[in-house]
Formats: sequence, structure tokens, C-alpha cells
Amino acid sequence: MKINVYYGGRGLLDDPTLYVLSKMEDVLKELRVKVERYNIYEHKNEIATLPQTFKDADGIILATTVEWLGIGGYMQQFLDACWLYGDKEKISQLYMQPIVMSTTYGEREGELTLSNAWDILGGQPCPGLYGYVEDLVSFEVNTEYTEIIEKKAENLYRMISQKMKSLPTSNNAVKRSVLRTQQMSLTPQESEQLSKYVSDDTYVKQQKEDIEELTSMFKDMLGKAASEEKEPFIKELQSHFVAQDDFCATYSITIEGFKNPLCIYVDSDKLEVHYGKKEDIDVYAKMSIDVMQSIVDGRMTFQRAFMTGEMTAKGNFKTLRMLDQVFLF
Repeated sequence: MKINVYYGGRGLLDDPTLYVLSKMEDVLKELRVKVERYNIYEHKNEIATLPQTFKDADGIILATTVEWLGIGGYMQQFLDACWLYGDKEKISQLYMQPIVMSTTYGEREGELTLSNAWDILGGQPCPGLYGYVEDLVSFEVNTEYTEIIEKKAENLYRMISQKMKSLPTSNNAVKRSVLRTQQMSLTPQESEQLSKYVSDDTYVKQQKEDIEELTSMFKDMLGKAASEEKEPFIKELQSHFVAQDDFCATYSITIEGFKNPLCIYVDSDKLEVHYGKKEDIDVYAKMSIDVMQSIVDGRMTFQRAFMTGEMTAKGNFKTLRMLDQVFLF
């Protein structure tokens, strides 16, 4: 039999969880159980690969310390890795005993968090151990506490060796009906390979550089395409202009996706069209590039675009209606 221990604390000398683990490991070794401990803080750059160490284990212990709030970041990252990259088939066969010691408050909630997490992952949670330790020295010399710890280790050994079953829980029902992993059908081997890539800083860094390079390349391509036609609609407006006697107006049309508005100045038979800003605007309008294209193609009028809400406008609405007389498409 082999049991893996995953410690999610910070490894401080006065951490009561380390004392509890040492006592449990002694008992398990006396029962001829192979025990291997993984201090997650020592593997913080490769947490994504730790679930692959479940392969030859019959059971595991998840141990952490509540120092101020919750189970801590290392243990949470490890559980996330189990959900994303762990072999769910192997996890379903693993017995897990949570151990949560607290130097502040929240050991019960921490133990329940680990049990619920393992339950949702599909594993076999075992009765855990939790406690509050105010003074480590007095805790260590208390023989009654030591006996409780040793009994927990024996119970874990008994559950694994006898393959004890437990009643179904609502967590499994929630997992089946609500929770969903990413839509990726990966084999255990592919999950292992993916977790190695995720934990490889060099690989991740190279991927980020490649993405940045592609992003820059596409921006250049878009910029080039925009520069090739940096002043659309101007020629169409000029070619369809109809002079209006005694009419003078200035329009500013904002087209979505364009940096500068399209300014139109009409004074009888004089027409000025350019992209930019202009003073003394009579009508402000805003529309999408598709609507503007439909207007110059003759499929829609300015008035119809305004009435249907595809173009918004403010200013002198009598002047707005003149657009369809100034430009006949």
C-alpha cells in the first residue's frame, strides 16, 4: 500500500500540521505503508504536474494550515490542477483524508472544503482531522491528542485496505448536472502532457511571445489595409452631390470603427468632404459602416436610417432631411 501526503502550508517550524503529519507517517510506516510526502510550496512552479503523482497511490492525505482565512493558495492551486489536469478515473479510486490545523479560526470550514472538493472531483473522502492549536508545545506533549492522531492514521489504513464504500452524496449529483469541465476530450496521457506544458515557464513564456508576435503582425496587416482606403465614402459623396441654391450646412458623421468623423460642408454649389473636426456643426450623426455603405449604394436613405434607429442624430432636423436632397444615390 502507498499513501501520498500533499502538504499545502508554508513549511514553518511551528506549523502544527507538520507535527500531525509526522505522527501519522510514523503510524503508517509501522503498518508497512509506503508514505511519500509532497510539500506543495517546494513544487510551486510545477503544481500542475502534481496530480500525475497519483498513479501508484492507493490513498492520499491533503494537509494544510489555516493561518488567517481558508485553506491557502498552494492547496487551492493544487485542487484546481486536479480538476483541470488530473486523471478522473484514477481519482475516483483514491481515498483522501483531509487534515486541517488552525492557529486562528476556520479549521472546520477548511476540512469541509477539502472533503467537498474531493467529493466533487469524484474521489473517496475519508473522515478527516481538524483542530485548533494555540500553543504547539502543550499540544505535542498531550498524550490524548497524540492518541487521536494515531487512531486517524489507523482508520485511514483500514478504509483503504478494506476498500470501504460510502453512501452517495449530493455533491456528485451537482457535478453530474451542473459542473462541466472544459469542452476538451483528453486522455490521461494528453492531460499529463498538457499539465507539463502549463508548468513549464519557458514553454509558457515562448507561447506568450508567439501570441504577441502574431497580434503585432495582424495589427500591422489591419493598419496597412486601413491605410490603403483611409478615406472611404468621400469619392461617392462627391460624385453624387447635387447643388442646392441658398443652402448652407455643416454635418459631422461619426462612423463606428473610424478614428475621426466624416465632415461635410455644403454651401450652395460648393462641397467640402474630409475626415477630421470642424467648427459650427449643424447636425451630428452616428452610424455603423454597414449603414453608411447601404446609403452610398442606394439601398437606404439618410432619413430612413434615422427613422429606423440605425442612425442617431442631433441638431437641426430640417437640415438633416436635406442630406437626401444634397446627395442622390
